[in-house]
Amino acid sequence: MGESAESTSGDARSRARKNLVEHEADRLVQTFEDFADPSQEWRRLFSELLGTFFLVLVAAGGGMMSQAFPNTISRSAAVVAPGLMVLGIILFMGKVSGAHLNPAVSLAFAVRGDFPWRRVPGYVVIQLAGAALAALFLKAVVHVSASYGSNYPASGYSAWDAFLMETVLTLGLVSVILGTASGAQNLGIVGAFGVGAYIALAGLWGSPISGTSMNPARTFGPDLIGRDFSDYWVYIAGPLAGALIAVGFAFVLRGPGGGRAGSGAAQGALYTEVAKPDEA
Repeated sequence: MGESAESTSGDARSRARKNLVEHEADRLVQTFEDFADPSQEWRRLFSELLGTFFLVLVAAGGGMMSQAFPNTISRSAAVVAPGLMVLGIILFMGKVSGAHLNPAVSLAFAVRGDFPWRRVPGYVVIQLAGAALAALFLKAVVHVSASYGSNYPASGYSAWDAFLMETVLTLGLVSVILGTASGAQNLGIVGAFGVGAYIALAGLWGSPISGTSMNPARTFGPDLIGRDFSDYWVYIAGPLAGALIAVGFAFVLRGPGGGRAGSGAAQGALYTEVAKPDEA
């Protein structure tokens, strides 16, 4: 009787362990099956954090490395590098979060109806955090002030001049982003090349006056770590104004947003919400 009871008890423990293992396996499988669930917002936020970190790493890194190693990085190289980085970022994580990397882009997508407003605050906060982490990393490794990697109006030019430059440059950037994210223009990787090329081109001719930020987060990170917010309003107001004008131009060119193509590009592939599912 004793041996039989022990055998029965051992079988029960074995079944319990098996059930526990199967339960944990089911939970793991369910996690991946629910990849498109709204609760997976953390994946989008991590994607924006990582993407913005790499963007600012290159964008601010050019100026900081030039200060640490004089005559090694030309202005052309410093302004082309962020465009190439954005191209790569869009290709490797655009399907997860939409690869905004920029509060002005998140605002534009939301105003156009392609991105839910409730997600905007999370995106903006995480973009600012990613930029600050990049500037902090650069300061720790390069050993120069992060202010060398920021954007300021050029000597002899007013903040107003820089504001107008940032507005017009961001108008072009967001126009390219919205244009390659809608209808027949939504051509996947072609959009990545278009956005990356525009950033490089804008930097080549526009950077001497304003630094060609076109992104409040890109300037925020170095300013925060460098503790120098001189004329930072330029790099908030200019990009936001340019983004809103671009949304107006997009309406004139293509009508209202909210269709499948624009929403898919703005939100990525995780639980895409389409405001106007009947429109392309």
